[in-house]
Amino acid sequence: MTLRDLIVISTGNLWRMKLRTFLTTSGVLIAIAAFVSMISFGAGNQERINNEFNKLGLFSTMQVYPRNRQVISDTASIAPLDENALKHFAEVPGVNIVYPYDAFSVTARLGDSVLSAKAQALPIAAVQTKLFSNLSAGVAFDSNSSRETIISDDFLKKAGMVVPDSAIGKKLVLSVHVSVIDSGLAHILVDRGQTILDRIKKIRLDSLVNKEYRMKVLHGEVNETIRRFLNGFVNAQSVVTDTLRVCGVRGPDRVGRMRIESIIIPASTAARFNSSGFSGNPADIFSALSSGTFFNRSDDNGGKTYSQVTIDFDPKVPYKGIRDSIEALGFRTFSFAAEFEQIQRAFLYLDLALGVIGLIALFTASLGIVNTMVMSITERRREIGVLKSLGADEVDIRWLFLVESGVIGVLGTVAGIFFGWTITRIVSAVAQAYMKNQGIPPMDLFALPVWLVLIALGVGVGVSVVAGFYPAARAARVDPVEALRND
Repeated sequence: MTLRDLIVISTGNLWRMKLRTFLTTSGVLIAIAAFVSMISFGAGNQERINNEFNKLGLFSTMQVYPRNRQVISDTASIAPLDENALKHFAEVPGVNIVYPYDAFSVTARLGDSVLSAKAQALPIAAVQTKLFSNLSAGVAFDSNSSRETIISDDFLKKAGMVVPDSAIGKKLVLSVHVSVIDSGLAHILVDRGQTILDRIKKIRLDSLVNKEYRMKVLHGEVNETIRRFLNGFVNAQSVVTDTLRVCGVRGPDRVGRMRIESIIIPASTAARFNSSGFSGNPADIFSALSSGTFFNRSDDNGGKTYSQVTIDFDPKVPYKGIRDSIEALGFRTFSFAAEFEQIQRAFLYLDLALGVIGLIALFTASLGIVNTMVMSITERRREIGVLKSLGADEVDIRWLFLVESGVIGVLGTVAGIFFGWTITRIVSAVAQAYMKNQGIPPMDLFALPVWLVLIALGVGVGVSVVAGFYPAARAARVDPVEALRND
């Protein structure tokens, strides 16, 4: 018998047993619908994360940090994350841009709102990367010395503005309180109306020959000098003010583990704030003391260290090679590409778990196929006897029943894929409506990629055909003489 003959006879037999065929096919339909809808959930979330990473260019972005003291020996030195380190990073093959995390505290006035925030200095090359170029309104500044700024949506909302376009072109006044060394030195000379000469006059010069008195005076004067310097350095701060034009508005302040400050300023424009002294943040002061750059000139950045550096590299270059080169220089790295591999592994486990649940349902449906085919053998013994008497051999009978179970699998699988997709559309619509009501950006939680459709077809039809092997073998062994004699 040809394949066409097998299909015609099989569909004819299934059509004569409409109710039984419908019930058996429904079992396959429900199992495939459950399989597709569950796997679709994992595929949708994975696709959403992949699109988000691509949109922000995170696959070609790497973070570099100083190595922790805990993971190296006490005698080993920690490589400083300074300008020299940035030069070495830039020389690694495949690296496009290297820029540090350089942020400082500011007081910002936008319209009638005055807010405390942090500003981040960025070179124009960094602003043109995908990570910073996705703006919800406006455009990026066009030079490192531009007197423009980019603010975040979060900062805009705090300032009482809802529509991003409404902030474009407005003036943003930034004020920074800075501590200067000159102020600290001036307070050593004069503090609270008392000059250094007044302190000297209180010392009994004739008693300096006494060791105890001499040590007491020395300790007292050193402590007083430190107190005067810190009082002038911390409390007598200068205020540096500048007015910038808002040229763009971008998204959230955090992307994964990467912190992006609310205000982005061109690198050369931000230098005016940084070169005037230390910000009011005590961490800046202690960092300068520990790095030995406290008394550096204001225009000398050679000894400045950073807590974090971002590297943008060629997407065509494997991130592992760049990671190994950076870590060989004595630094820690964090790669979004490596994180995505972990996310993919987690989704693989999720898909496997959901797939097993669907396969259990499909296995249950296969038992229905076996039952239908076995019952069909009993009812069709005469038909089998006639076919064999007309020349059909055991192989033809076996193929006949396998094709019948395959037809049930095809019908149930195709209908199951459609119903599974319909279920995901309904659930997705409900979920998006709920997200919208809660103020969350709506997102599609499900996806139906081609590979999922092909897997569902293969699994559904394959399980159905396998379920038909036993009934087919049993039908092939029917003796035509006995089958016809009963009639």
